[in-house]
Amino acid sequence: MQLEGRRKSSNVEDRRRISGGTVAGVGVGGTIIVVLLSMFLGRNPQEVLQQIQSQNVTTVDNQREFTKEEQELADFASTILASTEDVWTEVFKKMGRTYRAPKMVLYTDAVQSGCGNATSAVGPFYCSADECLYIDLSFFSTMKQQLGADGDFAYAYVIAHEVGHHVQHLLGTLDQAHAQMSRMNEKDANKVSVRIELQADFYAGVWGYYENKTFQSLDDGDLKEAIECAAVIGDDYLQTKARGGFNPESFTHGSSNQRMKWLKLGLTTGDMSRGDTFSVPESQL
Repeated sequence: MQLEGRRKSSNVEDRRRISGGTVAGVGVGGTIIVVLLSMFLGRNPQEVLQQIQSQNVTTVDNQREFTKEEQELADFASTILASTEDVWTEVFKKMGRTYRAPKMVLYTDAVQSGCGNATSAVGPFYCSADECLYIDLSFFSTMKQQLGADGDFAYAYVIAHEVGHHVQHLLGTLDQAHAQMSRMNEKDANKVSVRIELQADFYAGVWGYYENKTFQSLDDGDLKEAIECAAVIGDDYLQTKARGGFNPESFTHGSSNQRMKWLKLGLTTGDMSRGDTFSVPESQL
């Protein structure tokens, strides 16, 4: 991505020197971490998740200095967040709405959010209760080392996906979907969760479309990075990597093909009317 001279967001709270908490839920990256931990430990992913949720971590490290790479990642994340602010402000204006930007909280190891406490094992996540997205930047190293998903646009896609959940929240679809899930059994709730995540992928693509249209910041290699990232965080890919097979009924984020499909649809069209994943028959997701 070409980002030289671009502004950084003022909606960033850096808590990397102070963190603590207990896991509240699993975000887009949490599936990756939990499944990989299970694979290496030879255990059931649910058991690993329950063990993570029982942990309580508190860290205070006011003296720690960040490496050049760590600070560059923080600056990069802030620049991407600023881009999402610019894009979604204009998209919402076209819809006759006002965009309210989320805050991005950077943390290390564990954090307290409006949705409860969490460790970095849950991966990047969005909390609608406080309208914040939370990310431990070491997640990008996990993407690169464990899954081979690397590149600045791949990292930008992860941030844009979480901002996509904020867009869903502002439009009312996220809260409606969560209310629906609370009345369902696990199997049916998982199906709704997949639709939530695929729409967030689509919105990440919409952001990429307008980012490139406005700044000509992307090339074919950038697009390839994001699509490959979507592929390796599909539920089928992760479950197969961990267990040698997969169970579609347990999917919560969508298959690799589904995630690539909706991300590409947003990237190529930028058309918000094409992203209603809740009305599409399951066979067409």
